[in-house]
Amino acid sequence: MDCGKYVAYPPVEISDRTWPDKRITTAPSWCSIDLRDGNQALPVPMNVEEKLEMFRLLIDIGFKEIEVGFPSAAAVEFQFVRRLIEENLIPDDVTIQVLTQAREHLIRKTFDALKGVDKAIVHLYNSTSTVQRDVVFKMDREEIKNIAVKGARLVRELKEASGNEGIRFQYSPESFTGTELDYALEVSQAVMDAWGASESDTMIINLPSTVEMSTPNVFADRVEWFCRNIGNRETVVISVHTHNDRGTAVASTELAVMAGAERVEGALFGNGERCGNLDIVTMALNLYTQGIDPGLDFSNLAYIGDVYRKNTRMGIHPRQPYAGELVYTAFSGSHQDAINKGMKARKASGNGCWDVPYLPIDPVDVGYSYKAIVRINSQSGKGGVAYIMEKDFGYEIPKWMQPYFGAVIQSQVDQSGRELFPEEIHELFGREYIRLNEPYSMKKCHINWEDEDPGRDDEVSTTITCTLQHNGHENSFAAKGNGPVDAFVRGFVRQTGLDFGIDEYAEHAIGHGSDSRAVAYIRIKKAGGRESIGAGIDSNISLASIKAVLSAVNRL
Repeated sequence: MDCGKYVAYPPVEISDRTWPDKRITTAPSWCSIDLRDGNQALPVPMNVEEKLEMFRLLIDIGFKEIEVGFPSAAAVEFQFVRRLIEENLIPDDVTIQVLTQAREHLIRKTFDALKGVDKAIVHLYNSTSTVQRDVVFKMDREEIKNIAVKGARLVRELKEASGNEGIRFQYSPESFTGTELDYALEVSQAVMDAWGASESDTMIINLPSTVEMSTPNVFADRVEWFCRNIGNRETVVISVHTHNDRGTAVASTELAVMAGAERVEGALFGNGERCGNLDIVTMALNLYTQGIDPGLDFSNLAYIGDVYRKNTRMGIHPRQPYAGELVYTAFSGSHQDAINKGMKARKASGNGCWDVPYLPIDPVDVGYSYKAIVRINSQSGKGGVAYIMEKDFGYEIPKWMQPYFGAVIQSQVDQSGRELFPEEIHELFGREYIRLNEPYSMKKCHINWEDEDPGRDDEVSTTITCTLQHNGHENSFAAKGNGPVDAFVRGFVRQTGLDFGIDEYAEHAIGHGSDSRAVAYIRIKKAGGRESIGAGIDSNISLASIKAVLSAVNRL
């Protein structure tokens, strides 16, 4: 690789820059470019019906400005704009935007497409970059500026001829990032003068990083320099339109807003030419996680993704911020444990402020559930397994049991070499503990309480009579204890000679009301120190506890 053929991007001479000390406190105005810039980048561009479905989606999200197409470029684009207007499909509070090159016949056709529109933005552009001037157009600076000025004058004339005061004007010095700053300013100022921009008739100057060529801070410097030096600043709205060639379109846009940009153009999930445009979902939700209302509704992000995939035939990367299939999922054991503890701590505290490890946003806010936060593979730990068992199936596995069951799951993952799904984990729990009926299984059990002094907690007042099956033979015994479990253990030890004691115990209900069941967890320890874990389920908590003892015994 020969890096010597590349030249570093020039810095901006702006020693007293102010944007690094700024904070974004309100959302910019948003313009969706999904139906134009996003559409032109698709291997199979959308047809009219697909564009209509996407248009309705963008309205539902809350976009008030939507660039709907390039009506002079293709029949489908022209037809789509006409359909929106003729069928009165544009809400009163939404302004459509159409793109045109600064060429007379294209501008005139654009106005033909807009006949009868209530409100619209005519977006005029021509490339101003050094390399485009020299290589593509072979024109000097003055000639390129004249193209832009002539286009602006024609747009003004056609607006006045139409009598439509709802038409606004936007100009983009295309390839702003490849244009000398002083020249970009000179052209934009000339266009403003030709348009006759005023406080009562403001226009939009859109500064596109048509190709992303620098670090985000340099782009912010360019935007701040431009905002400072443009004349009659109060007559113009500064907009930015970033691409993602360096992978920093979101950062560039955020810093540009700090530097003075008031308006942002972008696409859902960053769709656009080459590496894409600004991902407007990411930037909007970045603001949301800072307590700033973005003014866009992404509370059903999965549905938005489905409509997007259907109509664009494009995928969404599993690691796409906020929207990817895996972005709310933890496989790492330490991450799973931290998420599990964080969720429980938040629930216990009642604090409305979101502060859960590894989750910068509450998945519920964008329409996702907590089910897929933790998934189990070879990198997972006991905390993740416990989280799934509790959230999906209601088992609150005690901490002292988690390492044992975690080891069971880890062994299975190592054998299979793949992720285990929640149903498989639940099945393993049942197989390893609940349905473990060999070598001992219970055939009958009767419990009788004879508590003569309820105030005493050491009274041997419970009698149990059990029939167990062991290796095909039934054995019965009766015993007394200070509770069902104590009585059972005493009788079992006396009957079998297997000496052990209860080391840990936990229980809770699964479900609510008359259909609820009890689950018990027990750790037993033999005299020599050997331990075993068991679990049992029954509608009767005493029987669930006895089943848990048998489960632990069988695991010995």
